[in-house]
Amino acid sequence: MPTTRRDFLTYGAAIGAGALTPAVAAGSADARTHALKLPRDPFTLGVAAGDPTPDGFVLWTRLAVDPLADDGLGGMPDVRIPVSWQVATDERFRRVVRAGATITNRELGYAVHIEADDLEPGREYFYRFAHGPFLSRVGRAVTAPRRDAMPASLAMSFVSCAQYEHGLFTAYRRLAEDRPDLVLHLGDYQYEYIAGAYVAPGGNVRHHDGPETVTLEGYRQRHAQYKLDPDLQEAHAATAWAVVFDDHEVDNNWAADIPEKVAETPGFVERRRAAFRAYYENMPLRRTSVPRGADMQLYRRLHWGRLATFHMLDTRQFRSDQGCGDGYRADCPAAIDPARSITGAAQEEWLIDGFHQSTARWDVIGQQVFFAQRDNNSGPVKTVSMDAWDGYAASRDRITRGWVDAGVRNPVVLTGDVHAHWASELKLNYDDPTTPSVGTELVCSSITSGGNGADSPSTAHPWLGWNPHLKFQNSLRGYVNTTITPDDLSADFRCLTQVRTPDEPVFTRATFVIEDRVPTLNQTYDRPPALRELQRKSADEITRETVEWETSRP
Repeated sequence: MPTTRRDFLTYGAAIGAGALTPAVAAGSADARTHALKLPRDPFTLGVAAGDPTPDGFVLWTRLAVDPLADDGLGGMPDVRIPVSWQVATDERFRRVVRAGATITNRELGYAVHIEADDLEPGREYFYRFAHGPFLSRVGRAVTAPRRDAMPASLAMSFVSCAQYEHGLFTAYRRLAEDRPDLVLHLGDYQYEYIAGAYVAPGGNVRHHDGPETVTLEGYRQRHAQYKLDPDLQEAHAATAWAVVFDDHEVDNNWAADIPEKVAETPGFVERRRAAFRAYYENMPLRRTSVPRGADMQLYRRLHWGRLATFHMLDTRQFRSDQGCGDGYRADCPAAIDPARSITGAAQEEWLIDGFHQSTARWDVIGQQVFFAQRDNNSGPVKTVSMDAWDGYAASRDRITRGWVDAGVRNPVVLTGDVHAHWASELKLNYDDPTTPSVGTELVCSSITSGGNGADSPSTAHPWLGWNPHLKFQNSLRGYVNTTITPDDLSADFRCLTQVRTPDEPVFTRATFVIEDRVPTLNQTYDRPPALRELQRKSADEITRETVEWETSRP
């Protein structure tokens, strides 16, 4: 195996046909002649790994010498491009354990997906790519433990909602510095708007290139703009991710084949097709998620030995349309209609079957929108979000009863979407606070969406007063780090005071611990707020702000 950069480049050019598909082997000589013609480094969009298993993970890169080219193809020539790859046990690649080569081309958007296998379970690896004289940066990934193993711990982080225009991606860099074993991205990885259409309080700090994303070319260009961000590249290179989309990867608050704006319904399926294709091209997903037209298999499971099973959901592609015109609504009949679903019948059955088959210590549901009930009205009339699980109460009830009936030992729901940190206990009957909790929900704030946000005491938000199962809220930007052990799951709510200025430090605002077999939240750390803006506002003002943060769009 090659051990130096020169050896690697020679190996990449001369690798035998036994490591290639027949099509690659047949065309490799011609393709190699084009390798010399690339004018610049094609690895401008970084590298990524995803969906770790006990014997491997997905490796990803996408070639682009002119990443923001209007055609979305990154300035690449219309030829077959060979790419070599290596996996090693050390960062200097002195011990390479897997290597190979593949071909990418225009049809693939010049993306590369390698399902590296035959690796050892539960260990750290490093990987890189090469093309001609160009070598990518090095990425790191950790394989999952054996399915029958009980690891001592897992460091897992989760993130969501990174609007490029609203702030700098410093939180991604701080996440990389925390060095988790696994990152879950719960959606809104990129936003579809034309520059200036969605403005954060205080104004935007940078701007989207190109028009609103509707075409394949537009989505490819927008993904490239996000991937160019050095902080995001650091986070991807730091560890393997498991990703799911929410709405903005396609269109705000889309549902199945229905766009946000009814007038845009004609042509929406084609828009979804383009968005799905670009999403796959730009994410470290397995071939099981290759889109088939306007359909994409995104929901799936990841196992971390017997310690944790991650049920990654898709709450957009199969949902019923939002009831009563979307937004926050009071007494909406559609919200309690048992015929409506946020997951679709097939995914719901898959999830509940998974609960019954699970032997994991922790069953973690990675999904997009708020799961627990959140009534924003202190009076007798319940007012809830139609886009969240509150708008699909019967669907939520079936799934909650599904894990209760299956005897799931420790159900934990992870959520993004709402641009604020929250923590809650889950109930079968939210209207009776004396009933036992049957699970917990941890919600991460945004990376940037909504601008700087604001700090406040942990229980200052007025909704906690009439939703006693809600235990914590904070509107600063950031992410959540968890440490999962056989005995407990601890969650650090990580925050940045500013996203408009570079190099901001991160701090832990609060820590909650969930003990094995005890589905309640115990707060073990609470840092005093750095800002006290919300303390001077009335409950009505805070409610209005929260609703605006979550629902205000162009």
